[in-house]
Amino acid sequence: MSVVEFNAVSKSYPILGSPGHRLASLLAPTIVSSTRFTALRDISFEVQRGETFCIIGRNGAGKSTLLQLVAGISQPTSGSISVAGRVSALLELGSGFHPDFTGRQNVFLSASILGFSTRETNLLYPRVREFAAIGDFIDRPIRTYSSGMLVRLAFAVAIHVEPEILIVDEALSVGDQAFRQRCLRKVQELRTRGVSILFVSHAIGDVKSIGDRALWLDHGCQRELGPADSVASAYLASLQPPAHSRTLTAEETDAGRSTSAAEPPWLQNLKGGDGRIGDGRALISGFSLLDQFGGQALHLAPAQSYVARISFEAHAALARPEVGLLVRNHLGIAFCGVTTRHASPSIGPLGPGERRTVDLAFNLPEFYPGFFSFTPCVKERMEEAGAAIICDWVDNALTLQMERSAGDVYGCLHVPAHVRWSTPPIYLESRHA
Repeated sequence: MSVVEFNAVSKSYPILGSPGHRLASLLAPTIVSSTRFTALRDISFEVQRGETFCIIGRNGAGKSTLLQLVAGISQPTSGSISVAGRVSALLELGSGFHPDFTGRQNVFLSASILGFSTRETNLLYPRVREFAAIGDFIDRPIRTYSSGMLVRLAFAVAIHVEPEILIVDEALSVGDQAFRQRCLRKVQELRTRGVSILFVSHAIGDVKSIGDRALWLDHGCQRELGPADSVASAYLASLQPPAHSRTLTAEETDAGRSTSAAEPPWLQNLKGGDGRIGDGRALISGFSLLDQFGGQALHLAPAQSYVARISFEAHAALARPEVGLLVRNHLGIAFCGVTTRHASPSIGPLGPGERRTVDLAFNLPEFYPGFFSFTPCVKERMEEAGAAIICDWVDNALTLQMERSAGDVYGCLHVPAHVRWSTPPIYLESRHA
């Protein structure tokens, strides 16, 4: 069931040359002609109940305008918007708060606007105060707050007024790291309770961590809509400097996938994944994950050994090529990785047309049951800069299910412990007793 629905929504604002024009536009809007700035153009999407929907894009892409339309602060120029449920919005820092009111008074004011009675707010207030953790400042005017204290109180109010739709616009970037962790844990809790969340952030790690789907806006237009991990990866790829990384052309991708009849079948296992980036100086032609028996892994078993077999061809001279593998969980969080960086002997240098097949043997930790993806890559290490340039990167080329462990996995992974038992220590009697 969708709780937010945009259907061909556009939003534009008039650009008026002088204060006189602005006054005239208020008195006779149909008479005063003006040019218009289009903040959003023909945007369509749906947000399902309990879904975390992220909006990403550069500054000025239209993200905040979209959230203002969802919150009802602004109305679309064209198209239709449907919002079903109580909306709690955390938009501009301190928006909705009166600067001369105390924090306590602003809590009651915000709750009353959302329809809470004084009795209901009295029950709500202790939880808001505890989460905000701003001490005695709760009884001081808002204008005396720092930006961090202001976002603490605003977020505490937003999540405790029983929202059905929570809107968060880059607010968590203001708080300290400990508070951000508390907020993200609270967001995860709201997700499990079925709250729909619209989340705007430039922290792509947060988007991949908590997002189910993402919308990429570019100059007010809908660039891409889909799973948060793949959309965020495509957005990150677009930010790569042209000199170091670019999206591969169709011809280069086909060349990377080409195999000869003499090559083993696993070399034909390479799929496009969620996109490829790189400067094209080397292309991955095959990738497979092998289990401990040497067969192709069809699922993952806890605490087992695996081999990532990666084949690539140099299309230009490579002095210090490196091959690596990144492992992510279903939220897009990078869990671990392996690389040939410190291998001896090294796999380079390579000339154009030379091929290499690399086996990366590793023991996979005992993760919790779920889906994990594998991303192979080839890089060129730049000695003078100490950095690596991506030659080819196949995002999420393979996704496999981790089987359930025999025991419980607390947190992200199980860390085995060696236990030693000893009898209670014997204390000698004091000489002065």
